[in-house]
Amino acid sequence: MEAEDRTGDSTIAGRLKEIEDKKLFRKRKSIESAQGRLVQIDSIKLLNFCSNNYLGLANHPSLINAFQQAANNYGVGSGASSLVCGRSSAHVELEEEVARFTGREKALLFSSGYLANLSIISTLVEDSSDYIFQDKLNHASMIDAALLSRGKLVRYPHVNVTALHEGLQRQSLNSKIVLSEAIFSMDGDVAPLQLIAKLCGEQKASLVVDDAHGFGVFGHQGRGVLDLLQLNQSDVPVMMATFGKALGCSGAFIAGSNTLIELFVQKARPYIYTTAMLPAVAAAACEALNLLQSETWRQDNLFALIARFRSGAQQLSLQIGDSFSPIQPLLTGSAERAIKLSEILYNKGFLVTAIRPPTVPVNTSRLRITISAEHTEKDIDMLLEALSCATTAIRDIK
Repeated sequence: MEAEDRTGDSTIAGRLKEIEDKKLFRKRKSIESAQGRLVQIDSIKLLNFCSNNYLGLANHPSLINAFQQAANNYGVGSGASSLVCGRSSAHVELEEEVARFTGREKALLFSSGYLANLSIISTLVEDSSDYIFQDKLNHASMIDAALLSRGKLVRYPHVNVTALHEGLQRQSLNSKIVLSEAIFSMDGDVAPLQLIAKLCGEQKASLVVDDAHGFGVFGHQGRGVLDLLQLNQSDVPVMMATFGKALGCSGAFIAGSNTLIELFVQKARPYIYTTAMLPAVAAAACEALNLLQSETWRQDNLFALIARFRSGAQQLSLQIGDSFSPIQPLLTGSAERAIKLSEILYNKGFLVTAIRPPTVPVNTSRLRITISAEHTEKDIDMLLEALSCATTAIRDIK
């Protein structure tokens, strides 16, 4: 049989058609404005209900000013990787502030959460006898990191501590790492981290928690889910979180003990071989941490809006997930229903993206509605009214 040319246009066109036929084709939108409560697309103003800008900081004047001043001082590019000459005093200041804020000994910066998670697994997994246990609904970066490592990946059913316990017991003689999101990115629910931390301590497994969607939102002054659940560095040795969601910037960090962070500096390939985060972004993120502590009304307003949305959705019998986070999934089942619902809302002036496989499991397509502290009560009520009309309109679509 003749070999297939995987880069040939006809082969690629066939693959694209298959994606389109399954209603899974993704189309990119171009935002013509700053991220905020309102965004502009094709000169149309839309109420934005799909951004991770949970606290409304992405366009905050203080962050813009910090970014501009740092750009004046350091220029635009960082110039090189952190271990060559890319690490500036702005990076040092942010690392020290993150460590202090999270109550951990040390922190290390990355250009993205994806790179941070790749670094964690590639560094901590030493050989093929190591086992990596992950919640089935973990973020793709955590799954990909495990698949790229030399370890054996075991995916336990979502938030099923009993299944995790049984898996860890079966590998009592092997090195074990457990990874979980704190807030699951597509469902918005919280992992049972207190139980998982206790179990990892009993089974001598290392626990890694990705708090990308909880950092800045939960805990005292936004210190995250680990702070909310009173889990310290001993309970959760490796914490990862991002600056690109509630903090309105970009990039990520790993926080832990001095020895742990030093190991990442020496061995984490995504850290060693990637150009450092822009100094201006580091300065803006540091300012965002200051705002978390001085403008706590943002979290208060956010949770009041979440409660209002959930109460209204339940009154309208909308099929929303069990989440008290800013992530409020409205399940549609089929990808076609999710697309149509998103289109109807768009035409009514709302931006809510349809989420489909492979981002979520088959038959669990949804609208991933996200709420921001910038939204108003009127915005929430208008969205609920639009959702009620839109879900009625797609009732006959399978």
